[in-house]
Amino acid sequence: MTTPRSTARGLLAVAAVLALAAAGCSSEGGKQEEEKSDSGTAGVADTPRYTIAMITHEVPGDTFWDLVRKGAEAAAKKDNIELRYSNNPDGPEQANLVQSAIDSKVNGIAVTLAKPDALQGAVRQAVNARIPVVALNAGLEQWKAMGVTEFFGQDESIAGEAAGQRLAQEGAKKVLCVIHEQGHVALEARCAGVKKGFGGAGVVENLNVNSKDMPSVKSTITAKLQQDKSVDRVITLGAPIAITAVESAKESGAAAKVVTFDTNKELVGSIRSGDVQWAIDQQPYLQGYLAIDSLWLYLSNGNVIGGGQTVLTGPSFIDQTNIESVAQYAEKGTR
Repeated sequence: MTTPRSTARGLLAVAAVLALAAAGCSSEGGKQEEEKSDSGTAGVADTPRYTIAMITHEVPGDTFWDLVRKGAEAAAKKDNIELRYSNNPDGPEQANLVQSAIDSKVNGIAVTLAKPDALQGAVRQAVNARIPVVALNAGLEQWKAMGVTEFFGQDESIAGEAAGQRLAQEGAKKVLCVIHEQGHVALEARCAGVKKGFGGAGVVENLNVNSKDMPSVKSTITAKLQQDKSVDRVITLGAPIAITAVESAKESGAAAKVVTFDTNKELVGSIRSGDVQWAIDQQPYLQGYLAIDSLWLYLSNGNVIGGGQTVLTGPSFIDQTNIESVAQYAEKGTR
């Protein structure tokens, strides 16, 4: 896998150090935490009680967002933050949620930018209202132009290239890249990256499905595999889609192997069994955690993580050789 720029690695290290330092101050240091509860759980920062809105493009039922939200909730608990989470996969509706957060005078906003054209007006209004905004997960190419302070996520083009290179090394000849939300800039970047990384090894074909209707996802992938027996790899862009693609491959009688972006608890078993060959992990828990923690650092101490550059949380490969190293965390619902 091509390693991201050394500067990006440095930024991620800085983010980790700052997050650990913040955790140390709030859970172990000084007057803030001289006492802990009888249960032994860490206390809460003694900084002012801030209200932060996290607004994502989550499609209801997509377990990826459970991980993002758990990370955000962990940071909010530590940082004495009131977290207001909301979501809508429709760009204009997500923009309305941003506007509602502005109107309610929150102290900070964390937002995903999957549909940047629909969101740029609302995000600009937040910035003009002097509400600090950070972005996570989607919008790597657009966040700076919107006036957003920080971005936490994966470079989807780099991740896609890494996937394409691995598929080529494994001898794949025709790859079906399943986009489960049409118009989502990060998902489209992934498939474009797969095609670039795959190079002249064969063909990459995109297939659009609607993740709001999982039965239709299954039937669409099944029909495609029945119609085109030359497909020998299916790469999906989310764990629930991968599990559905495994069912489609079995139902269609196709020999195509399934690989995916992103993980969840259920995918661990699929990797162990070999039903899913490997997954690319972008650490969604970390994205949620850093987004909220960074706003707390900014509001309480004027800190900005990343020096104006993207703070990378991935990619890394998870397969049968290392699945056990993350399985215990997946069981807890944090990987």
